[in-house]
This record gives sequence, structure tokens and C-alpha cells, in this order.
Amino acid sequence: MGGLAHFIEEEGIPTTQVSLIRLHTEIIKPPRALWVPFELGRPLGIPNDAGFQKRVLMAVLELLDIPEGPVLEDFMEDVPAAEGRAAALACPVDFSRPEAGPTETDKLCRALQREIRSMQPWYERSLKDSGRTTVGISGIDPENLADFICTFFDDEAPATPHPDISPGYALNLAIDDLKAYYAEGLTSQPGQSSPSSKAFSNWFWGETIASKVILKLAQKLGKSENSIMQIVGKVLLVPVDQRHRHKS
Repeated sequence: MGGLAHFIEEEGIPTTQVSLIRLHTEIIKPPRALWVPFELGRPLGIPNDAGFQKRVLMAVLELLDIPEGPVLEDFMEDVPAAEGRAAALACPVDFSRPEAGPTETDKLCRALQREIRSMQPWYERSLKDSGRTTVGISGIDPENLADFICTFFDDEAPATPHPDISPGYALNLAIDDLKAYYAEGLTSQPGQSSPSSKAFSNWFWGETIASKVILKLAQKLGKSENSIMQIVGKVLLVPVDQRHRHKS
């Protein structure tokens, strides 16, 4: 979008934007941009906080008062902690460690299937309460996500749900669906408000079998002879602030 803004400005239309990756914005130098310290996919902060989201929108729109750029300003507020929210997330699902199996990968994948099934009632409750979901961009049903993701441990990439989607992109979408499935299931438990993106990320990457499968797969793909899959493994699957868990 930053590159496109230059062309729009050439037609006399002023532009402004939200930046989630400051380095990219510094390189592209769009006419006006507001960098926000939020998780990728949440440019306005956490869901269901209209007041906070309005402050972000007003800050980015106020940049239109600047006649020329490039301008890159920082939004100094972090996402607010909900009043009374517990410091540590809790979810009434047993995320027990995997049982013994033929191989480490096999038992991790079987444990992931069980974990997804355990989360299903809470995800369905969330779907019923809100009437909407962000799960589904991969085109794979939640109960089949574990099977699809785990096929990437094999030497040959699996067939994708859509023939026009590459295996690496399909895997990335499947993992986005998996994280959304856990997030929606987690927040549907009684008394649990929407966690901050940081709190959810630390919980997901620190407490779930899903994260262990993704971390193990990222390490495998990062050593792939296929350059595209290598990029997927090294860059796309694990957030930068969670990559230290490779060593955990």
C-alpha cells in the first residue's frame, strides 16, 4: 500500500496509512504513515474496543493535515489491558504433553488432533455467541487442519485446497486459521475477555501443542532444498518475538 500511495498522490489525492512493520515503511517512504506497535493482522489494536480503535483512526487521519511527506509518526499507546483481566491466560482444555508414539513427529501430530478436538466446544460456543468467525481463509475445516499441516513433515508437499494456491501459501493460511480457532475458543470461556495480542501470542506459543508442531515444522522447512519452502519455514510461520522458543 505504501508504494501505491505514491501513484495516488501523483494524481492529486492525499493519502495516509497504518504501518505495522516500521522497517518496511522506512524503506518505501509513503507520503504519510502512522506506525502502530500492534500484532500483524490487528492494525487498530484489540477487537471490541471502539474507543481505542477510534484513537488510532483519528491519529492516522490527522496526518492528512501535513501537506507534504514522507512523514512517519509513531502511535505511542500500546493496546490497553482490560480491567480485571488476569495476568496469565487460562483455558479449560487439557493441553497435556504428548504420549509416547512411533516418532516424535507422529506423537506431536496426534496430540495436535486431540487438542483441536478439545477446543472445538469452545470454538463452537464463540461462533454461536458472536455469529461470525475469522476461521476459514485456508478453505480447510478445523478438524482437518492438523492432518494438512502435518503432511508438510513429509518430503513432498501435499495437494492444496485450491489449485491456484501454492503449498507454502496454503500452509501459511492453515496456520493462520489454526491460531484464529484457538483465539476464538479461548475467549469464549466464562469470564475471559479478549486478551491482548501479546498475551494471546505468549499463551499460544508457550502453552499449546499446536505451537510445538509449528515450531518443529518451521525448523524442518527452514532447511528445505526448496527455496520457497525455506522462506516459509524461516520467515512466515513463527513471529519474530516467538522465535526464541526454537531453543526451548
